[in-house]
Amino acid sequence: MPLIDLNGVNTGKIALWHITEDESFLADQLKPVSCPGEIISPQKRVEWLSGRLLIRYLTDAMGLTYQGIVKDRFGKPFLKNLDHHISLSHSYPYVAAQIHPSHSVGIDIEQPKEKLLRVAPRILNAVELENAGSDITKHCIYWSAKEALYKIYGKRGLLFTNNLSIEPFDLEETGYLKGCIKTEDNSMLAELQYIVHKDYVLVYSKTD
Repeated sequence: MPLIDLNGVNTGKIALWHITEDESFLADQLKPVSCPGEIISPQKRVEWLSGRLLIRYLTDAMGLTYQGIVKDRFGKPFLKNLDHHISLSHSYPYVAAQIHPSHSVGIDIEQPKEKLLRVAPRILNAVELENAGSDITKHCIYWSAKEALYKIYGKRGLLFTNNLSIEPFDLEETGYLKGCIKTEDNSMLAELQYIVHKDYVLVYSKTD
């Protein structure tokens, strides 16, 4: 299980895994929990198994007993029989996870690709588009940040362009972002942190 060193950023509540194992090895490690039969894709099965192993790694590190993951009616994952909040993200061959005892969290990992420039007008508002320009890495950070905000909110019905916003930022190898989740009834600010690696971008909730 090759956990990736996050250069001192990891506080014990965040973990990143580079998947090199095959399904049979992962399935054996996760017993007695098994991957649902309806997940047919070999890659998706490996992601499912490794994601749960990574969450178990985090719960073990916090002295908790992992009993599985359940999802609410919106598809948001929760730990079975525990009050801690979790978030998961996959971008093969990477899996990222975050856990917090009391706050809703969001984590997202993406790999910078040209397609982000094509879909950007459906994801970013005018200010964000101007700040990102043609920089694929910045587009990837904006995308991941909005995915993280969506997971923090935990419900459906949000538009990335209208309901989720990220303040313009200067690109660094690691940095902080100020996000906002706006709905008809409320507005919530959220601080995020990002890491830029040559193979991926990781964005997650900034927590104490």
